[in-house]
Amino acid sequence: MANLNQIKLIACDLDGTLLLNGAQDLQANTCDLIRALQNRGVLFFAASGRQYTNLQKLFLPIKDDIGYLCENGALSFCGGKRLHKDTMPRELGQELIREIWDTDGAEVLISGEMVSYIQPKKQSYYHHMKDVVKNDVVVVDDIFSTSEDYLKISLYEEEGLHDESFWQHRFSGRCTVVTGGASWLDMMPKGVNKASGLRHILHALGIDSKNVMAIGDNDNDREMLELVGYPVAMKTAKPHIRAIAREETDTVEHLFERLLSL
Repeated sequence: MANLNQIKLIACDLDGTLLLNGAQDLQANTCDLIRALQNRGVLFFAASGRQYTNLQKLFLPIKDDIGYLCENGALSFCGGKRLHKDTMPRELGQELIREIWDTDGAEVLISGEMVSYIQPKKQSYYHHMKDVVKNDVVVVDDIFSTSEDYLKISLYEEEGLHDESFWQHRFSGRCTVVTGGASWLDMMPKGVNKASGLRHILHALGIDSKNVMAIGDNDNDREMLELVGYPVAMKTAKPHIRAIAREETDTVEHLFERLLSL
């Protein structure tokens, strides 16, 4: 078990890690545990495929006290200041949007810095994004005509992803393609992942990766876990993700309680 004196920053995935079994709200004691860690000199970063404003709402009681690694590594903030931003070439983004738009049953999500853009094929998609995922969304008449830079282009299939391998083969080497859950596929600029975003954060804050703990469960956490000195996997993580970890936990809250008790 890591000693808190060795850890300067904790980067924690959300869906499947801090938020279990489809939960969309934090446990009652989560923010208190994060406060206790920060009082011991450990910075907390939410590391997620979610948007910045979504994460701020989720961590509302401590939203100004923590850092954010957003959009699967394309964007980061700390203390209200943007630390870095990666964007996708517009031509590639348009190609991705067209491919998703032409796929039966697939919905498009374009991630900007503060809002996401959708042109729902089904009204249920709008309600899912607004009321379940709780994104700040802008509904547009033409998904191809949004003017903001593309941070991430995502595919959503309500009944679950049908053919992840198609997207991996079709766009391999041109952008980063990762699953973001059973129904989501995220495409970020080439070379962008949670580890690349975390490197920007560590450089800006002057922290060595050996003094970082990362917690995750899925493929989009792999590079981040491989980067840090203290990788932790959820017990429910995929086997190859668990193989990277130095230890495992059933919940993030139990991990934090153990850290604080040492």
